[in-house]
Amino acid sequence: MVQAARELLAVRTPLDAELMVSDMIGAWWGRRVRGGDVEQVLGEGLVDYAAKAGTPASLTLLICLAYLGTARQGAKAEGAALAMMESGVARPGWADRVGAVKPAGCYVSRDAYGDQDTVICTFAYRWNDGEQPIDRHALVMVVDYNMSGMARDAWVSSHVDKLLEQARAEAAGNPLLLFEEIQPEQARALLESAMKATREPKTPPPVSESYSAYHAFARARLKALPPGRKRPAPLHIEAPYSRERRAMLAAEFLASDAAEHLSDPSAASRCADHIIDYGCEQDFNRPLRVSPTKCETFLLDWLPRKVMLSVAEQEAMPHVLSAWVRFAAHRTGLPEQGLKATLDAVWEATGKFPEAYRDPTSFGLDRPLLERLLPDGDLSALARRAFAFPYLQGTHNGIELDQLDPADQADRRTLLEIDHGGAIDQEHLAWHEEIATRLWDGDPPQLWEAAQRLLDLGHDRHDVLHVLIEIAERIGGDPEELAAALDDIADIPDEF
Repeated sequence: MVQAARELLAVRTPLDAELMVSDMIGAWWGRRVRGGDVEQVLGEGLVDYAAKAGTPASLTLLICLAYLGTARQGAKAEGAALAMMESGVARPGWADRVGAVKPAGCYVSRDAYGDQDTVICTFAYRWNDGEQPIDRHALVMVVDYNMSGMARDAWVSSHVDKLLEQARAEAAGNPLLLFEEIQPEQARALLESAMKATREPKTPPPVSESYSAYHAFARARLKALPPGRKRPAPLHIEAPYSRERRAMLAAEFLASDAAEHLSDPSAASRCADHIIDYGCEQDFNRPLRVSPTKCETFLLDWLPRKVMLSVAEQEAMPHVLSAWVRFAAHRTGLPEQGLKATLDAVWEATGKFPEAYRDPTSFGLDRPLLERLLPDGDLSALARRAFAFPYLQGTHNGIELDQLDPADQADRRTLLEIDHGGAIDQEHLAWHEEIATRLWDGDPPQLWEAAQRLLDLGHDRHDVLHVLIEIAERIGGDPEELAAALDDIADIPDEF
């Protein structure tokens, strides 16, 4: 990278240099390395190496890293760059203007469904009164609300006027698209929230191929926007729905004209509860927001992974979802064109739903056992809970295992004692109970991910549990350190 930085000496503007270095350090964005945080191991390592090189190219790289790097990288790079400049190392004439930008206007193109926002933030390098803006450019970021509100794409354009004109033209006369100017504070709050959502642990991060190249540039540019908005706007996040408010909304739906054709009121009620829960917990408390993508994701992705449905609910769900779309569209004022497109999407997904949703009883597990493992109906927890409590049927020393509830603390300890043949040190049993409880709750998610990696390598279940216990006992109560240590597990050490 230090060798590649020689190309910085040939560029003519700070914008070109910033984009080049952002692309360079984007090579490790979203990746993991053993032995520490990737930004520390590679990012700060690059700063240290560039400081030792002592060349004009490495100085230029450090100047860009002081602006584009993380807080730690920036501080180290700035100190190293100042020392090199004091020693007389040359730098390009534009280097003093790196990051010296002013916001010139922020805009958003938003679809009527609420699926995504395309945010455009325009900047120019600082200019004196009476002068024309220098090197105008636009940072464009796409925020996807069907993917937890994450930023999934980013790019930069120097054709600012053409870009804005095209966005306005696309929205003109299109009832499903809105283009408007927003306050810089709103844009900053919205994009910082989106970039934070993108940073959440996802392997690999579900972003465009170009996102990593612009990530550092975008992170730095947002700091040029004024702060001051706590709530991301223009996203209209509603207040959290209480249990009573959710029940009232479900009752209003079931009593509406949209639901009058549903033949099984009991199953329809439970299906409505799932639809409302999904909108509240996965879509920023917006159960009434409907779109083709949201409905497809709910029916073909989220339900099959997360919810244990009865046979009656499986049969009713597509019909209830269609009725909900009509009910919600009327309440929110979704244009007729959007309603039709959403209903068409539900119809298309209905034919795929029986294949997408596999009833867990088809795996050979009877429903009473499933109900003991999934009292909350969280289908995604089945594998990790079965791993934590493998003995739930039959008898052991006169104890009817079918009568023990793994969700009950006393029964949970009995099941773990039986898992160890009844002979186990109480302190060690307490650690097994700690790990079993964490697996039951999925806290942290990295615990089950680490267990699966070790199981895939062919290791014995008890050996895997003992490795998890050793890490939890060594780390203590720091959740971030525990998650990081679990992420680093690639195999069981030889001493085990």
